[in-house]
Amino acid sequence: MAYSVLIIDPLQGARDHEPVVFEVAAELGEPLWWARDDAGNRVLCQRLEADAVAGRTRFVACVSFAGTCRLTLEAPVDPSEKPAGITALEGREADCFARLDTGAFDLELCSGTAKGLGSSKWGIRHFKALADGFELLPSGNNAIGGFYGPFFTPENGLINPPEHTTVRIETVERGPVLHHYRMHGVIPDGLLEELKDKHFSIDWKFTYRTSWFQRRYTVDPFQTVINGRSVTNKITVGDEFEGGKGELVFDRFAAFGGTRYRVGDPYAGELVDMVTDTVANSDNQSQKFEEFRGHLSDIESAHWDLYWRLFCAWEGVLSEAELRDRLARVRASAHVKADLRDRPWILTDKPIDVSAVPHETIFPGPADKTVEYHEESGRAMIWWTSKPSGAFQIVQRRQSGWVNWGSNGENECPELPVGVEIKTAYGPFAERWEEVALQLETPPRLES
Repeated sequence: MAYSVLIIDPLQGARDHEPVVFEVAAELGEPLWWARDDAGNRVLCQRLEADAVAGRTRFVACVSFAGTCRLTLEAPVDPSEKPAGITALEGREADCFARLDTGAFDLELCSGTAKGLGSSKWGIRHFKALADGFELLPSGNNAIGGFYGPFFTPENGLINPPEHTTVRIETVERGPVLHHYRMHGVIPDGLLEELKDKHFSIDWKFTYRTSWFQRRYTVDPFQTVINGRSVTNKITVGDEFEGGKGELVFDRFAAFGGTRYRVGDPYAGELVDMVTDTVANSDNQSQKFEEFRGHLSDIESAHWDLYWRLFCAWEGVLSEAELRDRLARVRASAHVKADLRDRPWILTDKPIDVSAVPHETIFPGPADKTVEYHEESGRAMIWWTSKPSGAFQIVQRRQSGWVNWGSNGENECPELPVGVEIKTAYGPFAERWEEVALQLETPPRLES
């Protein structure tokens, strides 16, 4: 019996290696099958192992088509055949779990080392498109895919989940068409009782020759107060990139339909001022504090990580009493400055040169489709979230070369609902990023 499925693009555009999951009413035991599209091309299908249902089989295939395409399952792949697909590469980092050549990307997924440094983060620590070989994370000291708030907040003592814990990575699916991994971790306790003993998981999906990947974050339920606002099951997801001093991998930001934003980051300024005061006036005499004092003696050239690490409960540089007192003072001042009238909301339908504004930081308002791109080269990273984030923090800091996309508002307030699907595309898409974003938002429809 022949099994077929009709794939329909609601946008009636062209899809390139679009991952499609379909189901047949039979139990088919072979892991790989060939299907044929209505143009006569063979298409590789990978059987999905997870969540199997008796009497049925699910497959995933990456299909290129325009408008519509009928896919007909033909026969199992002969064991002697070696179809092209995702391949494993040798990792560069000691904590590498999987380095993949997906046919579109070369990426390295790491489990972290919990040493409290940028180089100890879990997540994607190296990433480049195969088409141009341009590395977005050359040093391995930053990562795509970390999540931070409400844990990495002054209220909670700046607990940094990617740097302060490791993850166990489960392989859910692994084949030439799809690799699906699930990270499991426990967030270290900070200052807030309601955020203690929280577990999380993150699903990552990479498909063959697809110019985007998927992820979803799950965290134990929580409710707390950040930035004076009630926060229930919302997180800050942060993707980082690095170009080296004086270079930016992305130098523009835009949101679909126009961007509403404010410039500058008063909280960062307050934290820096408190670092200066602490180094000069704290009565702390511990060896660890003296080490930090030495590193921060030239505060203008000190690494940004040293600022927040000084006030991190996990680091234990300051006593809890002093930590709570100093962070409370930072919060009180930052809350006032965030709502002063000297930083008006700006509405624009043009891309924003973030590095040209104060603190090289903007706080855009709600959106579900956003982009950061490099004006000269045209390379672009595009995000779609299945529910809008209530705010973002975008940093494009030319001095250090650090670029960030974060789903938080001012004062580290998290704004992305837990459990949403995130699709992230990367490629030479700057001139047509809105078209790509709509495709991320609008998957093909299936009919039998």
